[in-house]
Amino acid sequence: MSGPNDRPDDSAGGPAAPDAQDLARRFVDLWQSQLQAMATDPEVADAMRRWGALWTGRGMAPARPTPTVRCRMACNRATHASPARPMMPAMTPPPTSHAPHPHHPRPGPRPLPLYLTTAATTWLSSYASSIAWRSGSLDWKPGLSETAANLKSQLDALEAARAAHEADAPSFDASFDAAVDAEIRHRLDRFIAGIERYRTHPYCRDVGQPAVCWKEGSTRLLDFATVTQARDARRPVLVVPSLINRGYVLDLTEQRSLLRHLAAHGYRPFLVEWGFPGEAERAFTMTDYVAGRLEAALEAVLTITGERPAVLGYCMGGLLALALAQRRARETGPLVLLATPFDFGADAPPVAAGLPAAEPWLGPSIDALGWLPTDWIQALFFALDPLLVINKFLRFAAVDGESPEAAEFVALEDWLNDGVPLAAPVAREALFDWYGRNTPMSGDWRIAGRPIVPETLTKPALAMVPARDRIVPPASARALAERLPNATRADIALGHIGMVVSAGAPKRAWATLRAWMDETWGETPQ
Repeated sequence: MSGPNDRPDDSAGGPAAPDAQDLARRFVDLWQSQLQAMATDPEVADAMRRWGALWTGRGMAPARPTPTVRCRMACNRATHASPARPMMPAMTPPPTSHAPHPHHPRPGPRPLPLYLTTAATTWLSSYASSIAWRSGSLDWKPGLSETAANLKSQLDALEAARAAHEADAPSFDASFDAAVDAEIRHRLDRFIAGIERYRTHPYCRDVGQPAVCWKEGSTRLLDFATVTQARDARRPVLVVPSLINRGYVLDLTEQRSLLRHLAAHGYRPFLVEWGFPGEAERAFTMTDYVAGRLEAALEAVLTITGERPAVLGYCMGGLLALALAQRRARETGPLVLLATPFDFGADAPPVAAGLPAAEPWLGPSIDALGWLPTDWIQALFFALDPLLVINKFLRFAAVDGESPEAAEFVALEDWLNDGVPLAAPVAREALFDWYGRNTPMSGDWRIAGRPIVPETLTKPALAMVPARDRIVPPASARALAERLPNATRADIALGHIGMVVSAGAPKRAWATLRAWMDETWGETPQ
């Protein structure tokens, strides 16, 4: 987002004739920056963390029903017997193609009502905030006060000119209030235009699909030797993505594909695609995924290649890869961790810090549904930085719809909206054990009863930490690198998703990964 500090400094003398529309635009920018600072404020995160500690420590336990209410509840249960968990209708996986039908545009971005409501609330609140700002009662976040004061001095000059009825003032046909109104309407129009352009864009992902070399339940293993020249490569790589987002972000397009890049340089990637959870997977725990599905996928790679594969994990998949590497140390090669969280208390944003307080009501809701729905997951990511999503669609509205830039935007946005729900036991473990109790850092995270302890893993490891990561705080990922005894840490000047798909990824991230793997295996594969 372009903040108010990115604009020219008007404090030195200021413009000869301030313009109401320009001041309104800059004020709305400033107010957005204020809201963004509030949403990511470490003090807010700390307050949420303390609130959660009080709640989970029973200092703020939910009120118990009175005896009368308990009696009524018991009578209702006796009269209207129901299963312990409501039986929910089976959900059908969404189609993999995202090309819009002429009469049925894309349903995303998800959750669309949240995006629209947040955008409208943000900009409509500019009215009230401008009144507080002009009266001097608005408390600005650090770094914004000086900009607000400079803007206020220019507004005072504009209003003084209006009061004096100066004939040469260019903005007397519109007051500041009217200009704010016009700016809000303009932004809402652009935002909706950006969303509509995305929903109706003709792009459809069309890349050669790797063959499925192993399958169990909803989980598939994709062999990239079938779409590249990697069949004779001597270095297999087992790639473990997150359980939340589909793994094809690592193979987004022919040009933006980390896996095809590795295959073109002598490696043979095998991608685990977890798929949309079926009835069996809805009861899965982390142990089921690691000790069950992931270890079975490893056995398939060993059988197909006869070689110990490197294990590469991305985001949440990095923790699963870590657990696999510890459990099957003799059958796995080097370990690569991309943007992998570990210390969930390090620089935790407010939404993450507040999860313990949400457990008493969110946990039962997840149990009742049988999983954490995709839109709920998307809402949690949205809460990390709400204005980031809003601003990207504002920018997209100005992009040529037929340009390569537009197609790249739609390709990535389709992937973001193609997430899958998390099985209820896995969701509970991720939200309330990882984020709420920080069990990986404390040594209390277990797979099949065995604690996952990085210090016991002596194999070579590479931890790649995106310095601009808004999803996994860099401090959280660095904590894992510090606890692996034979780890190399590479700080990459990219974001969480940018490290695998951005224009800068091949030179900044992929080349670093490949150079380390070449060196670690002792030779450049042929």
